[in-house]
Amino acid sequence: MSKLLSPLTIKAITFRNRIVISPMCQYSAVDGFANDWHLAHYGSRAVGGAALIIQEATGVSPEARISPGDLGLYKEEHIEMLQRITSFIHQHGAVAGIQLAHAGRKAGCAKPWDGGKQLKENEGGWKTVSASALAFNPEDSAPEALDLNGINKVIDDFKVAAQRSLQAGYKLIEIHAAHGYLIHQFLSPLSNHRSDNYGGSFENRIRLLLEIVKAIQTVWPQNLPLFVRISSTDWAEGGWNVDEAVKLSSILKQNGVDLIDCSSGGLVPHQKISLGPGYQVAFAERIKKETGILTGAVGLITEAQQAEEILEKGQADLILIARASLRDPYFALNAAKILGDDIKWPLQYTRAKS
Repeated sequence: MSKLLSPLTIKAITFRNRIVISPMCQYSAVDGFANDWHLAHYGSRAVGGAALIIQEATGVSPEARISPGDLGLYKEEHIEMLQRITSFIHQHGAVAGIQLAHAGRKAGCAKPWDGGKQLKENEGGWKTVSASALAFNPEDSAPEALDLNGINKVIDDFKVAAQRSLQAGYKLIEIHAAHGYLIHQFLSPLSNHRSDNYGGSFENRIRLLLEIVKAIQTVWPQNLPLFVRISSTDWAEGGWNVDEAVKLSSILKQNGVDLIDCSSGGLVPHQKISLGPGYQVAFAERIKKETGILTGAVGLITEAQQAEEILEKGQADLILIARASLRDPYFALNAAKILGDDIKWPLQYTRAKS
């Protein structure tokens, strides 16, 4: 059996293989509500053999959404359709996870196919918030710097969303602390110019994330996994860097986080990213080796053999597949054939296995 198709157990959850569908926004919700598109999208990847399906960035409040088309868990009414989706995923042998998120100053934007620019309030956008009153783009409206009441509301919103995630049937939560969204805006000195207990020193800049982790842990069962996605570097001078990412990952491990999903970038428009196959794997490898925490590798991992080699070299514990899974919802079934593994197919599809 290949490493890629071998199982992995984290706490009470056993994943049937090491293939994870990375959270990718579908921009197809209305007022945060999931619909049949989400059922078909996530369900097909469970049928396709992936071990873990992490639902796209799901807003913990209306103002937390990247766009008006984002999913949300800020209403009890959101739960019913999400229960249908998680039930289908679990019926087909995969684990349903959810990424809880707050977009901060990058919220309230048009869908990518509509240009992706920040919407004005009379266009369906809303007032954004951040660590400091610094806009992401020069043409964006400056966000409001969160005061202590605003920070406490964000923490409570994550806690309540975690409770609803459990009700909706999810078996794993990933906190989105990457890609220039709110938590990352607090982590990086490029976007955090605060002079209070949430700004300045490394310890102050990570405070919000740690408080969110602790709040979620008061309602999330100890036997279910908790992941955190971070940007391992800002790819910009004077910004968040991999040394800080390693230090944060060690602290998160001490605070009960099970795995670091190692992405990068997204904080500033002037970032300079060195793109290439598996360009972020080195971050997952270093964090894993220096802290001992489990890591997930993501970013231009497109081939089964490439994923297998990452695992064989001990560079990561899980492989997160993003755009490759949009091209091929059955990535896991096809990877097994390429690697010479015999894995279980859905009964309805077995006639096509050989």
